[in-house]
Formats: sequence, C-alpha cells, structure tokens
Amino acid sequence: MGRVTRSALLACGVAATTLVCTAPAFSKDVITFAAAVFAEAGRGEKAKAWVESFNRSQDEVEVQPIAIPFSTLANTVFTQMGGGGGPDLVRFDQTDYFSAAPSGRLLPIDEVVDTSAYAFMPPDRFLPVDGKRYGLLFDITGYALLYNTSILPEPPTTFDAFLQAAKDHTRDGIYGFAFRATMAERAGFWQDLCNFVFGHGRRWSDDAGNLTLNSPEVVAGVAAYKAVYDAEVIPKGADAATYRRMFWENKIAMNIDNGGVAAIFHQNSPELTFAAAPSPFPDPAQGLIMTMLSVNANTQHKDAAATFITWAYAPENQKALQQAMGTSVGTVLELTPEEQAEQPWLAVYDKQMETALPQLVMGHEDKTPEIQQVVLEKVLEVLQGGADPQEAMDQAQRLVERRVLRN
Repeated sequence: MGRVTRSALLACGVAATTLVCTAPAFSKDVITFAAAVFAEAGRGEKAKAWVESFNRSQDEVEVQPIAIPFSTLANTVFTQMGGGGGPDLVRFDQTDYFSAAPSGRLLPIDEVVDTSAYAFMPPDRFLPVDGKRYGLLFDITGYALLYNTSILPEPPTTFDAFLQAAKDHTRDGIYGFAFRATMAERAGFWQDLCNFVFGHGRRWSDDAGNLTLNSPEVVAGVAAYKAVYDAEVIPKGADAATYRRMFWENKIAMNIDNGGVAAIFHQNSPELTFAAAPSPFPDPAQGLIMTMLSVNANTQHKDAAATFITWAYAPENQKALQQAMGTSVGTVLELTPEEQAEQPWLAVYDKQMETALPQLVMGHEDKTPEIQQVVLEKVLEVLQGGADPQEAMDQAQRLVERRVLRN
C-alpha cells in the first residue's frame, strides 16, 4: 500500500492514531525514458536494471524505459514531439541533440536541475546551444586502437608502423584491420573517416565555423584512409557487426573503435585477449561519441523528471551507470584500482577525453548530415574510382558551400 497521510485517515472519519479503514494507495508519478541503449543486447538489460534501481529507491516517481532502435529513435521521437507528445526523457546522440536543441523541442536543462552541482567531463563544453544547455552528458566515449594481443603483442605508435603491422598480420583468414567504407553504413563510415581526419591535424571547419573540407590536413586524412583501403588489409564490404564479431573470433588484429565496443568485447567474449592504446596518428585528437539526457518540452512531469535526474547524477549512481554501460559517463568519477582492473581499457579512453572532438561539422552542427553525405560520396570516388584526394575534396568544398550552406 502507498503512504497514508493524516488527511487520508481523517477522511475515513477516524483518529490519526487508529487505522480502521483502507486508504487509497498513492500512485507513483510515471514518466517515460526513451533510449536506443535499452534495445541493445547485454548493455540494454543492464541499463534497464539501473533504471529499476531508481524505481526501487523511492515511492513517488516511476521511470518506464522505452527501447527504440538507434536507426529509428530520432524520427520516432521527433514525430511524437511535433504532435505535442513524446517521452518525458530522451537519451539523444550528438547529431540528434543538436537538431533538437534549437527547435524548441527540449527544455533548457537549467530549468530542471542545478547543473552547477556537478563536475562534468570535459566534453560538456560542447553542449551549449546559443548560450543554453538542453541536456546533460549521459555517457561518452572516444576512439582508440583496440588490438588483439594474441595476434599483435604490442601496438604500433605511428601511422607507417600501423600500416606495416596491418599488412604483416593479414594472412590465413586473419585481417590486419577493419573499417567501414560503404554508404550502407554511412554514419559509421563518417565516424571512421573522422578519426583519420582528426588524427592528421584538421577538423571539418575552423574556429570561426568556416569549412575546411579541402585543407591539406583533411586531404592527408583522406589519403591515409585510401592507403589502408588499397593495402588489402581489411575485409572489404563487411559491416561493423560482422567485423566486430570477427575481432572477438580472433580474425582481426586491430580496429579503431569506441569504448562501448571494448565493453561489448569484454562482455560477450571474456576469454578474448585485447588491449587499448592511443590511435597511431600524428595528432592525438580522435572522434567523440556523446549522448545527452534531455527533457521533452511537452512533459507534464517536470518535477518527476528532476527527481530522476538528481538521482541519476549522484556519484554512486553515476558509478553504477558506468559499470552498466562500460564507457565513461557524464561526470568525473574516481575509480578504485580494483574497478580499473575490471575494465582496463577505460583509462585509455578517459585520457582520450582531453582531446576528443564531436564527429560534427562544428559551427554547422545541424547541417552535418547533409555535409556528411557530400563528403562521403567524394571519398568513395577516391577509394573506389581512383579520384585524386585533393580534387575530390575541392569538389566537396564547392558542393557543400553551394548546395548546403547556400553561399
């Protein structure tokens, strides 16, 4: 039975010290929380269990997880929001967050909780949009080199050494490396390409938001991508699900991937011997995956959302979330040596947070999907059609300026 108050007892016509009737149980304030992670095998069940620990912790609010696959979450939630509904809480990836933030779909998060109470991880600096935050970092990870230590005992530290190691270990059904290079996996193709571009010292735009698609450094990153593609060291055409499975089957020597993948390797194949190291590029910058916890502007349960968020960002619950996700979370955590030993790759990925960059065209975050389409089409011409990297990226710069930015 729910809590029984003095007023409820008096409504039964009895003294508050004597219970002689059954007062109606107080129902919880139920809110919904949509996230793609709830649909994932392994991590999804752990994330749901984390939410359930909140539900058991008190008797005023209940959070109902809603599992929506990553590929359909944005369209589903945006459509619902446009109709005045939608889940109360949403875990957005970075592209969808920057699309939703300026649209009026989300509440400024400072209207819900006091953000000054938390010590956020460095990527928090990317969240403000027009001076306001519309979410809190939920889980984050950068990219690093994952290598199978039974195949490759020590990681390469330069690009030339990396490429040579990939060639040396491509034999007898084993590939030296793997990445994406098809439009069927456009989002992943873009993520992998960003690592090569960032790792060669350039971003897709400068600090003022001017496009730099055809800068020498971007071209160097594209050329490096082509060098790996041409070296016959990757399972060409394999999607990420396939080559990640091949990695834990000891058929891939190296892969540059995010920390969530390391966690999945550890969970799904605990006997696999692998380690993480900085990516072997001239610049330490690599891609950053951020997800943000946001509050739907349509919510009728603002106080209940605040109750959950306050619980979620308490240090002990952040640590429980980190253990469930296998990646870094939004706030700075102090892990014990024992906790670090359980997930040794975390130290490498946490260090990456110092230089990690969102896989967005900064200054044109909401235009990133359109810019991405143009860039990847031109990169495919380099990979598959033999186009010159500089000429291809010159064309990409002109096309984006004319078609996307309308300059």
